Amino acid sequence: NKRHNLTSQLWYMYHYAGQDILIHESIDSYGAVMWPAALALCSFLENNRHTVDLEGKEVLELGAGTGLVTIVASLLGAAVTATDLPDVLSNLRANVMRNTRGRCRHTPRMEVLSWGYDLERTHPSSVYRYDYVLAADVVYHHDYLDELLATMKHFCGPDTTLIWANKVRFKTDLTFTDNFTKTFNTSLLVEDGEMKIFMATSRETRQRRNDSL
Repeated sequence: NKRHNLTSQLWYMYHYAGQDILIHESIDSYGAVMWPAALALCSFLENNRHTVDLEGKEVLELGAGTGLVTIVASLLGAAVTATDLPDVLSNLRANVMRNTRGRCRHTPRMEVLSWGYDLERTHPSSVYRYDYVLAADVVYHHDYLDELLATMKHFCGPDTTLIWANKVRFKTDLTFTDNFTKTFNTSLLVEDGEMKIFMATSRETRQRRNDSL
């Protein structure tokens, strides 16, 4: 997928799912800049529809950033809820609506979500159920890795598949990956140098099935 510099350094063109996608980036926030794992995850979703069929599925994206993954998942037929922090949401909403209006069966939703805080009260797991949870480059040098893992676990119900793409940059990334693989049943879908894409399901699901045998 080509990345074109349009009238300024903040506008870029991508091509996924048969559509040109125009993305505005903001250098004011980490969350409003395109990161490499988002591109890797979009390519994976586009080229592996037999593995991850998003058509008609309920999808949650954590740390949606510029919105590219949400846009591609929507173009592939998913009903997506994109989440991020308040300072990112305006640019996220503009990008998503610009590129999905009139193109998608399901209109994407945008919501503010703070990782790990009071989630059972604000997003009870009995109500907020998803077929897929997507996350790209949400692990980097920040202080909320424990909260992120708790959020992933909260939304990864018994019928949910979590797909996490990330480029390994810091020692803390390796620590998170180790904790991630201990928390979920995981498989490595893609490994390209420092770029990895994991598929994960709840360990509680397997335990529940074993207990019923």
